[in-house]
Amino acid sequence: MEWLNYHHLLYFWTVARKGSIARASEELRLAHPTISAQIRRLEETLGEKLFQRSGRRLELTEAGGVALRYADEIFTLGREFVDTLKGRASSRPLRLVVGVADVLPPSLVRRILEPAFRLGNSIRIVCRADKSVEEFLAEMALHRVDVVIADGPAGPSVPVRAFNHLLGECATSFFATPKLAATLRRQFPRSLHGAPFLLPGAPSAVRRALEQWFDGQAVVPRVIAECDDSALGKELGEDGRGVFAAPSVIEKEILGRYRVRLVGRSEEVRQQFYAISVERKIKHPAVVAICEAARQSIFPRQ
Repeated sequence: MEWLNYHHLLYFWTVARKGSIARASEELRLAHPTISAQIRRLEETLGEKLFQRSGRRLELTEAGGVALRYADEIFTLGREFVDTLKGRASSRPLRLVVGVADVLPPSLVRRILEPAFRLGNSIRIVCRADKSVEEFLAEMALHRVDVVIADGPAGPSVPVRAFNHLLGECATSFFATPKLAATLRRQFPRSLHGAPFLLPGAPSAVRRALEQWFDGQAVVPRVIAECDDSALGKELGEDGRGVFAAPSVIEKEILGRYRVRLVGRSEEVRQQFYAISVERKIKHPAVVAICEAARQSIFPRQ
């Protein structure tokens, strides 16, 4: 039987969490060369490279990402073992860190995440919307984020190895206050020419899709505001500032929650939604539940 040297694993785990050997050296109070040598011993034992250099930064390899997940589990179990023996037993929920593109409607994000919450007390979800998709992808490469929910796939220029899992797609609906909607509905979409409009922030997939559609329709709306926060766009629309667009899949929710009416709907402006991960085949049970439910019950099959 091959035995794992847990001191070596601890050094690797600390470097992976801290992001550099220098910071790990400060925490462990060990010399830089000592930590490097112990990690090499671990790599020799496993027969896999755990880190690779990208400029001056250390990045986890695919094997390193697997090792980090197991190390997290191993050292968390070790703490629980000590706590249990000392009478400090506690349940350990499965943790899911989700990065969410701020352009996504909160009500849609809620529906996408709902299957994960149905796992009950066995799951703890950390939902973050404080960074751009690109920044979340960088953190995902360091395994600080498990999955990113976005309105478009990770492009080839992203400096991390990421896999795009399509959750679904839908048309786009346009909303305004009852009075404004009544004047624009009859000749939609031509009626949007010169109409006050609340655009999603750039860069975003829905912004690009709308602008291309406007060009194709020879429509030039009067842009009143650009909103990175989709919820703010709806609030401004409800206040009568202009027309706003949203995924058709949440059309009923918007009509029920905001004092607005439907102006029209475009099947040409397709909105796609992705779960982006560093895994080609998703293994995290909460992410599996999210993807399966989205494809089966949230998005209509077109």
